[in-house]
Amino acid sequence: MSAATLHYIYDPLCGWCYGAEPLLHAAQVVLPVQLHGGGMMTGANRQSVSPQLRDYVMPHDRRIAEYTGQPFGEAYFEGLLRDTGAVFDSAPPISAVLAAEKIAGRGLELLARLQTAHYVEGRRIADNDVLLNLAESIGLDPQAFKAAFDEVLGAETLAHIKNSRHWLAKIGGQGFPTLALEQGGQLQLLDISPWLGRPEAFTVWLRQTVAISIQTTQSSAPICGLQGCDDPRSAG
Repeated sequence: MSAATLHYIYDPLCGWCYGAEPLLHAAQVVLPVQLHGGGMMTGANRQSVSPQLRDYVMPHDRRIAEYTGQPFGEAYFEGLLRDTGAVFDSAPPISAVLAAEKIAGRGLELLARLQTAHYVEGRRIADNDVLLNLAESIGLDPQAFKAAFDEVLGAETLAHIKNSRHWLAKIGGQGFPTLALEQGGQLQLLDISPWLGRPEAFTVWLRQTVAISIQTTQSSAPICGLQGCDDPRSAG
């Protein structure tokens, strides 16, 4: 439709990013979406599932479900969040999204599948075998995906996360999700809070926004902070 691009700074384990997934699904019909994985739970911020983690995230996730209409499954609440052998690590699923984008331009589609696997099906999306299975489930060639995944896993993913953090600072975002519209050499930070749970209305608004002059805005949407979903404006 235009030369505009929507930049999406996300994390696969960010509850509010899952809440915003229908908006991104709708947005890709209007304009290209460029993904920037932020690495919320990487390195020292990786977390093993524990009763304390479950007690912390459950009320946040309940609020996200109420606010956005996104489903959360019992396999997540009563399965994954009680699986003390599971580790929440953002790096492997970000690598999977990068691999899907590299071989087929389907990073956003795989991200949505990973989010459903995590929040509805209660699957361990930090496990390589699970990621390979999910990639195949959306029709990606298993061998091509594995080769790309192995290539980006590690240093390339860490460099991508670092670059995503630079994008976050450049845009003026404070956490995940952050969306910004690039058009005519300018960046506009988008406030998606009015559109959460309303993807059709978001599509209409986005089409109109792409067609008008860029103006800087301050986002007030609920987010997950850089170190986790503990931003004072968020609850998931």
